[in-house]
Amino acid sequence: MAKQVDELKPIMAVHVPSQTKDENWVSSQNIILQEQFEFPLSSQRVIFTRAKSRKKMKITRYLPNRVLFKTTLVIVNMLMATTRFSLSRSVHPLLKRSPFSYSSSHFTPKLLRKSYPCPLWSSSFSFCLHTFHHSTSPSLSSSSFSACSHRSPPSMASVDENIESNPLLQDFDFPPFDIVEAKHVRPGIRALLKKLESDLDELEKTVEPSWPKLVEPLEKIIDRLTVVWGMVNHLKSVEDTAELRAAIEEVQPEKVKFQLRLGQSKPIYNAIKAIQESPDWQSLSEARKRIVENLIKEAVLNGVSLEDDKREQFNKIEQELERLSHKFSENVLDATKKFEKLITDKKEIEGLPATALGLAAQTAVSKGHENATAENGPWVITLDAPIFISVMQHARNRALREEVYRAYITRASSGDLDNTPIINKILKLRLEKAKLLNYNNYAEVSMATKMATVDKAEELLEKLRGASWNAAVQDVEDLKSYAKSQGALEADNLSHWDFNFWSERLRESKYNISEEELRPYFSFSKVMDGLFNLAKTLFGIDIEPDDGLAPVWNKDVRFYCVKDSSGSPIAYFYFDPYSRPSEKREGAWMDEVVSRSRVLSGNGTTPRLPIAHMVCNQTPPFGDKPSLMTFREVETVFHEFGHALQHMLTKQDEGLVSGIRGIEWDAVELPSQFMENWCYHRDTLMSIAKHYETGENLPEEVYLKLLAARTFRAGSLSLRQIRFASLDLELHTKYIPDGSESVYDVDQRVSRRTQVIPPLPEDRFLCGFNHIFAGGYAAGYYSYKWAEVLSADAFSAFEDAGLEDSKAVKETGHKFRETILALGGGKAPLEVFVEFRGREPSPEALLRHNGLLAATA
Repeated sequence: MAKQVDELKPIMAVHVPSQTKDENWVSSQNIILQEQFEFPLSSQRVIFTRAKSRKKMKITRYLPNRVLFKTTLVIVNMLMATTRFSLSRSVHPLLKRSPFSYSSSHFTPKLLRKSYPCPLWSSSFSFCLHTFHHSTSPSLSSSSFSACSHRSPPSMASVDENIESNPLLQDFDFPPFDIVEAKHVRPGIRALLKKLESDLDELEKTVEPSWPKLVEPLEKIIDRLTVVWGMVNHLKSVEDTAELRAAIEEVQPEKVKFQLRLGQSKPIYNAIKAIQESPDWQSLSEARKRIVENLIKEAVLNGVSLEDDKREQFNKIEQELERLSHKFSENVLDATKKFEKLITDKKEIEGLPATALGLAAQTAVSKGHENATAENGPWVITLDAPIFISVMQHARNRALREEVYRAYITRASSGDLDNTPIINKILKLRLEKAKLLNYNNYAEVSMATKMATVDKAEELLEKLRGASWNAAVQDVEDLKSYAKSQGALEADNLSHWDFNFWSERLRESKYNISEEELRPYFSFSKVMDGLFNLAKTLFGIDIEPDDGLAPVWNKDVRFYCVKDSSGSPIAYFYFDPYSRPSEKREGAWMDEVVSRSRVLSGNGTTPRLPIAHMVCNQTPPFGDKPSLMTFREVETVFHEFGHALQHMLTKQDEGLVSGIRGIEWDAVELPSQFMENWCYHRDTLMSIAKHYETGENLPEEVYLKLLAARTFRAGSLSLRQIRFASLDLELHTKYIPDGSESVYDVDQRVSRRTQVIPPLPEDRFLCGFNHIFAGGYAAGYYSYKWAEVLSADAFSAFEDAGLEDSKAVKETGHKFRETILALGGGKAPLEVFVEFRGREPSPEALLRHNGLLAATA
């Protein structure tokens, strides 16, 4: 057993390359949240209608931010990030004054954030993963927030009346999410780009190979665009409208054009290289060296070394990829919203829990059936996650399950919303881009800025596949046997729409627990209180509600202030928890609004404080009941909060590598997946699991069953993620666009060795795979498993110290904060991990937590 674990260990012992082939660098990618369910999660629909009135904005010095933040975020990357993800991209910093001047004194943001997406299946239901966005952050000084209290609005700069009235170009501490509309996007973005073009011209004329004369002004330019673009992209993810889409689509090429110009600036590139070659190089801090190395790599990957004709071709490819990415995600959202099935006979939905019936009735009301009730209907079934998952797990009507399942796996695969041609174009263009940069395939480009290499990623996936396969085969046999024991006619020939139904029945039988019966113990308020208490115990911070301090985009959005042990504010974050089907992107994500930054300090002495946002799609309140969460939804909140903690608790003052910025993509999921482990920690779980009506604690025997059920179908769930990751790598390494094999043929081929039951021939899951076609996980989906090794090993440090030893837990938590959470991208992730753990990572903890260690032996 130990020997086999050692054989896996070297996979993680991969140092970040200091140089890449032909100096080419891979562009950073957005963090996408994982949709954590057994089947690809659809966008979750919300039952709340959008607020009809908007609160009047107070012009204080708000700084907007972009939808999703890229993990490998380097200055240039920040600009090149795609719009928010659904994996994560989002709103950002605060702008001070007008967009026509931005000295450090002009940026004093208060709270802003970003988003992180997650994988298609993890213990948490989210996604990270994103989706895929980018964010910016102006300056936010700690002195700007004395104790999280309100401040009086500053006077606005005197500018042209049209400019002055555009909220995207105003002074603010927090983005004016409540008043930004589609009509502001075209004039606002164009005015901003014009100003930034002028600033870039000036920088190129006066550039010097020094930190104050080069990197600092460059950071300000990038940050400014990230903030404003992040704001509008965030709104597109959480309040999508046709008008906003059209406005963004129109100015997007202009934004990309500026990003390419910045990324390909030879004067700036040469000056950055001069810093690296100067006698002062060795005296630079480790964080500054990382920034310079990242900027050089990113510039090469952005085409700075290409000759004129090839550069023009490269730029056309980048523009088209940006357009196709947006179109892909829009098609997925529209296809998800398009499916509706009206049901009037309650027998057809027999087995659905009360929560799902309530959501389906509320959806019916929103569709014009004013008298719909949970008890008597009518009900509208959609592909939004809360309803879709309930149907798959609980509907006794097998025909209904089949219809809904088939609709889900064929989303965006036909008619005007068909993503098939978009997938083919994206893969073809990515390969052309790789060839222009002298790489063999796009996966090599992607790996240029990651911990892993293509070979190491494939090696890890194969090791995990081997450890999971026999357990997954047994999972299928167990389901067949159980279904037969229950007299199911389909027992000998279970189909895809049967597995989750019978899996839930077997779980209930084996452990005598069901997710629906657990809901009353997980009310939203109690879960958040317990999560914040855990953060205080582990990391010595206090989190307090601060609603009203910053404008929000929806009445359900909460705003919080994070304070250190002395009571001083150190960060802020928004939380948008509930599903809103008509306007909100699927999944869950975290993104930065603004990052910690010395350069963007508001007072010139203390760094700007970081601001984040978390977005989920959990079950909303219904009637007189609060939001009652499934255990998976609880895991998702913990997951996204882990991302937010790394952003907010950073102690790195160099803005380009603070928080989540500059961290290799395959390491960024470490804190998020690490936090999920605490959902199974007895004291933590008992602190949040209290019945919302009686206050009764979760019974001890139920907790023990929940703990035992943690490894239920672990083999099958592991293989699912391995399928996605393997398919992603196959498409970006060996697949030949326009060749004899279609992308669906590749999926079937990969699935034959990664799935015990291969997908249906008509399965078009790829048409909804936002992670790799509309986010930052192209040739990077393996990162979820890679980071899972890191996160499980990190949590095992607490196990080694003793989870029942409060002093040891606090000491280990402090060490985790001072390394994993504090150092950001200023140090290579493998070095950071070793500093925390005292050794390189091993897969042993992951296999043990999943009950698969014996299989490896």
